[in-house]
Amino acid sequence: MSDVLIVLVPSSGHASRSELAALGFGLQVAKSLGGACDALLLGSQATAAAEGLKGVGLGTVLTGDHPDLAQPTGEAIAAATVAVAQAKPYRLIAGPASTSARDSLPRVAARLGAPMVSDVLAVRGASAETLSFTKPSFSGNLLADVDLKGPTAVATCRPSSFDAPGAGGSAAVTAAQLPAKLAHPGKKFVELNKTPLSRPELTEADVVVSGGRGTKGDFKLVEDLADLLGAAVGASRAVVDAGWMPNDFQVGQTGKVIAPKLYFAVGLSGAIQHLAGMRNSKTIVAINKDPNAPIFEVADYALVADLFEAVPQLIAAIKQARG
Repeated sequence: MSDVLIVLVPSSGHASRSELAALGFGLQVAKSLGGACDALLLGSQATAAAEGLKGVGLGTVLTGDHPDLAQPTGEAIAAATVAVAQAKPYRLIAGPASTSARDSLPRVAARLGAPMVSDVLAVRGASAETLSFTKPSFSGNLLADVDLKGPTAVATCRPSSFDAPGAGGSAAVTAAQLPAKLAHPGKKFVELNKTPLSRPELTEADVVVSGGRGTKGDFKLVEDLADLLGAAVGASRAVVDAGWMPNDFQVGQTGKVIAPKLYFAVGLSGAIQHLAGMRNSKTIVAINKDPNAPIFEVADYALVADLFEAVPQLIAAIKQARG
């Protein structure tokens, strides 16, 4: 048993950046095991998204468009995954460290009696006996090496730590055989409260502009800079806890973990929890009037200044450079 199964719940007709990174993780483990990496796509967008994954080196692309997955809950995703895993045993069942995977994959591990590790950053080794990974600990201040024993293991991976797969092969797309019921009959989906976005999604954006407590709740300059750069808007936990921005915008260990090409930290001190969510960004620009702010320890470019003076000047300079 040396194959890997990556579980994805696409929200559109194509795989997102984090979902592609999870496939890259799965292919890396499968290569070490000498096996294949299959993908299980669940939900109403599964069939459409599967078409774009046929040529990325996968063994089989399984799709599950089920009535109980019209609004995919952790319970339904877990039930579908367990059904597929029981039909074909896998050495590793994994997914990106997303909200749905954090809800569903621990259920899968419990139902299969399998060990699990979350937020994998690197693959140290893989064999029939042991899967060895590295994961963050203590908000990313320490790295832990974890060995998973047993015939099957479960994991989530940090998308920011893995590359999307390249082109290769031609995988078959097959409908997964799922049970008639995936959700408990006594439960029903009520509603989904999601903040509508006019800007790029945080986990998909190449450029992110985040604001912290230093904005004093006024995000206009942050949003103006983001719009000028075609960027996503993020926020620190302090901002979200204060009610200045919705939860969907939180970057950090308990929010969204991202690694854009360019990250602006505006009026943001850089607490450990926040650094854990963005420290893998390719280039970090920090603007803060406190010269001792922790964000400067990870910043590539640091500006000690009042954001209400510096950001308008930055916006004006960008506009002038663009003519």
